Amino acid sequence: MFNKLLLTTALAMTLGTSAFSESYKIDTEGAHASINFKVSHLGYSFVIGRFDSFNGNFEFDADKPETGSVTVEIAMDSVNSNHGARDNHLRSADFFDASNNPTASFVSTAIQKTGGKTAVITGDLTISGITKSIALDTVFIGEGKDPWGGYRAGFSATTMINLSDYDMGGVIGDAQVALSIIAEGIRQ
Repeated sequence: MFNKLLLTTALAMTLGTSAFSESYKIDTEGAHASINFKVSHLGYSFVIGRFDSFNGNFEFDADKPETGSVTVEIAMDSVNSNHGARDNHLRSADFFDASNNPTASFVSTAIQKTGGKTAVITGDLTISGITKSIALDTVFIGEGKDPWGGYRAGFSATTMINLSDYDMGGVIGDAQVALSIIAEGIRQ
C-alpha cells in the first residue's frame, strides 16, 4: 500500500510539473532585455531613451499564464536618452529625483490571458515614491532550450503612462510616455 501511494505521488509530481509556474531571471547580463521609452518633444518630434540598469524575475507556466508573476527593479540614474544634459535633468527633482528615489519598481498583481500568445499584466508601478496601477499589453514571444544548456522564455510588453500621475512633467506638461519592454528570462 505504501509503495503504491509513493509511486502515485511521484507520478503525480512528475506529470504535474508543467502545472506549476517556473522561475526565470530576466537576462540583463546578456543584454537580452530592455526597457525603452518614447515621449513627445514639444509636439514636434520624440525623445527616445532607455534604462541601462535593471533586474527582475518572473514566474511563468505556458499552460496557465494567469498563475505567473513579474517583479522588476529599475535604477533611475541609468536613464539614457543619448543626451547628457537631458539625462541629468531627468535624474533631478523635476522628474525622477534619483538621489532620493534611486529605484523604480513594477510588481504584478494579476495576469489575464487575452489570446493564444497575449495577456494583460496588471501591476503596481512605483516611481519617485508614488505607486499607480498600470496595465501591460503583453505578447509571449517563445520559449525553449538555449545553446548553453539553459531554458529561456521571452515576452514583449507595452503601455502608456502619464507623467502627471507621478508628479513629473511640470516643465513639459502632462505628457504621456510610451513604454516598450522586452524581457527574456533564464529558467532558474
